[in-house]
Amino acid sequence: MAFITANWNPLGEAFYRKTELYEMCWNLRDGLRDSLVAAAPYGGPIALLREPLRRSPSSRPQLEIYSASGVGIASFPWKSGPVVQLGWTVSDELLCIQEDGSVLIYDLFGSFKRHFSMGQEVVQTQVLEAKVFHSPYGTGVAIVTGSSRFTLATNIDDLKLRRLPEVPGLQGKPSCWVVLTQDRQTKVLLSNGLDLYIVDNTSCTAVVPPGLSPQAGSVVHMSVSFSYKYLALFTDSGHLWTGTSNLQEKLSEVDTKKTTTPRQMVWCRRPKSQQPSVVLMWDRLLLVAGVCNDTIQFPLEDPCVLIGELDGVRIISSTNQELLQEVPLVCQDIFKIASMAPGALLLEAHREYEKLSQKADEYLREIKEQSMLGEAVKQCVEAAGHEYDTNTQKSLMRAASFGKCFLTDFSPDQFVSTCRELRVLNSVRESSVGLPLTHAQFKQMTVQVLIDRLVYRQFYPLAIEICRYLKIPDYQGVSRVLKHWASCKVQQKDLSDEAIARAVCVKVGDSPGVSYSDIAARAYECGRTELAIKLLDFEARSGEQVPLLLKMKRSQLALSKAVESGDTDLVYTVVSYLKNEMNRGDFFMTLRNQPVALSLYRQFCKLQEQETLKDLYNQDDDHQELANYYVTASYKEKRLESRLSLLQSAVDEYNKAKNEFAAKATEDEMRLLRFQRKLDDEKGAGLLGLSLQATMEALLALGLHKQAEQLYRDFRVPDKRYWWLKLKSLAEKEEWEELEKFSKSKKSPIGYLAFVEVCMKCNNKYEAKKYVSKVTPEQKVKAHLAVSDLEGAADAAIERRNEAEMGAVLSRCSASDRLVIDRLNRARAGAAKK
Repeated sequence: MAFITANWNPLGEAFYRKTELYEMCWNLRDGLRDSLVAAAPYGGPIALLREPLRRSPSSRPQLEIYSASGVGIASFPWKSGPVVQLGWTVSDELLCIQEDGSVLIYDLFGSFKRHFSMGQEVVQTQVLEAKVFHSPYGTGVAIVTGSSRFTLATNIDDLKLRRLPEVPGLQGKPSCWVVLTQDRQTKVLLSNGLDLYIVDNTSCTAVVPPGLSPQAGSVVHMSVSFSYKYLALFTDSGHLWTGTSNLQEKLSEVDTKKTTTPRQMVWCRRPKSQQPSVVLMWDRLLLVAGVCNDTIQFPLEDPCVLIGELDGVRIISSTNQELLQEVPLVCQDIFKIASMAPGALLLEAHREYEKLSQKADEYLREIKEQSMLGEAVKQCVEAAGHEYDTNTQKSLMRAASFGKCFLTDFSPDQFVSTCRELRVLNSVRESSVGLPLTHAQFKQMTVQVLIDRLVYRQFYPLAIEICRYLKIPDYQGVSRVLKHWASCKVQQKDLSDEAIARAVCVKVGDSPGVSYSDIAARAYECGRTELAIKLLDFEARSGEQVPLLLKMKRSQLALSKAVESGDTDLVYTVVSYLKNEMNRGDFFMTLRNQPVALSLYRQFCKLQEQETLKDLYNQDDDHQELANYYVTASYKEKRLESRLSLLQSAVDEYNKAKNEFAAKATEDEMRLLRFQRKLDDEKGAGLLGLSLQATMEALLALGLHKQAEQLYRDFRVPDKRYWWLKLKSLAEKEEWEELEKFSKSKKSPIGYLAFVEVCMKCNNKYEAKKYVSKVTPEQKVKAHLAVSDLEGAADAAIERRNEAEMGAVLSRCSASDRLVIDRLNRARAGAAKK
């Protein structure tokens, strides 16, 4: 394995290596010279703004977007103003910062999304320099203008511009400056001659880096680490100072022997590493400086661009791309020459095992004697994750697999997860995909973000395969990918609506978590309304279909879908929307074609909008319901004339509906109202609005018998009802003579037993006895019992020979009624003998 360490370079206690990631697929004639370059971290895309080869008034710069491997993604001529800086957001959107302070935002495929301005005053003073940075709040932009003032936007998605205080003595732009994020605040550190200042929202404070040599001179370049925790300062005397970004602690100071200002300076620090290092680049030299006085130097043939990463630095040239990083400690332990680390011995044991050599057993025994076999397996697995070369990965994982066969209690979780993760990483590192992620970057990024980036770049098959391979739940994995794929599919202008709808249906099917309404909404946003309607047919939830149909002005279809759903609330929602959007006539005609919706709307109108209900009945020529409406409305009127008018309208409508019974009943109600008004005018009876029976009772209670009799005749009140009402009224008023006359006026239709019972209720036994004789034979016993005449009741019962009646009389007898009891018992006995 000696060849693995061939490109290792020692620096202090650590080693650094350059790993080739790609031979770049692009073909740049002049390389990266005279180009504005921006590359996103985590193996993100590369943007180039290239000046035309032949300058002329009509020539324009070309903005080109490539994957990290140099595969072209988008290219278009730049037609806007001069660009000061390019940068990428955390979601791989390209920021183009112009001299006038305008920031144009493009997606990965070069489509313009939106723009914003860094302030109106910038238009006059112009942007001298700009930087794109990332903070806990999102992607930010910082600029310095011709008036030597700094303006910050810490989150471009929630734009709030902050103009920082003036810097004393600053003329034009500073020598160098950098954006720091500390304690949830964003600040600017700048150099102006021999002075350093930190500028925040409220103040500008002069600072001095701790431990910086007096002979160091002026700071001409500065760089902050990937995590914003560490700071590097380069002076005009060639001194490199490193420390914490809060300027509280010094890490190192190195004399690089280079007095010219480097073109770039980037931190190269692996997570959990105790050795900081900084990479500096000049035109022909790349230098790595650490905590010791030694440095590593790499010659450069072509202009390069350095991209700081979580665990190293990407070096991009016109021909290839490399990753410069500190060799992880576990890799040093395994691959160092003559290493006796457990992982190194296990790797050697497996190599000898493949040769069928007995030395394999010797190495294994040595590891076991130290009880380090489990540690050896873990080291091999961890080291495999840090390696970029697939052959090295396989050697290490095979050695780990070989070693764990001799362990009984070893958990395979780390081994299995590392295998899976390496397969995913190797697939996305392919040049055609162009995501050169390290294992540390992948763990920091998370699988979900990786899937998002693949989806965003439209690598849908690969994203789906990874989701299935890693067994990600559908709603987080495959379904989410399919949803994005479908949203892009509907934008393809070269395919017909039918072809796209069929393709989406076949591919998406009934995948959980995929909403066809969301896909249809995207189609509608792209101007393909008919396609959106076809896609909505696949949506199983009507509640998702209807809102979009309404938005697309397909009200008839929306109403049909709402009715089909059986959801009354949804129907009411559509009807309410249509009522506000359509004129009254069209609205009613639309409802006529949907009987269910019309019925529901009528129910609503009965409770809320009576006038609208009347219009609906008129529209449909529904005379029966219209008449019912007039009758109901009449009850709410207080003025008699208005009520009579409504009732007359009801009569007319009942006649049109050929409902003679209802028409006659309504006419009678009108006659009753007129009769009541006449009595009110003559007697002040206060009867207006009462029902027929209530009016009759009121007249009898007031002693207006003639009027009551007139009402009885005119309105053909049933005899039984009239007799009952008059009987009760006369008895309650104790008008016994009038009651007797009334009883003799005509044969009682309710029977004279009623007279007996009513008189007894009024505690007048004398009057009650007058009517006992008039009671029918069948009711004689009840009548005598009602007036407590036991002998008369016994006579009547014996005469009728009715055993039940005799039993009823006996139940009312007491011990003092011995004679009556004996008579009844003899009569019952005689009836029994026969």
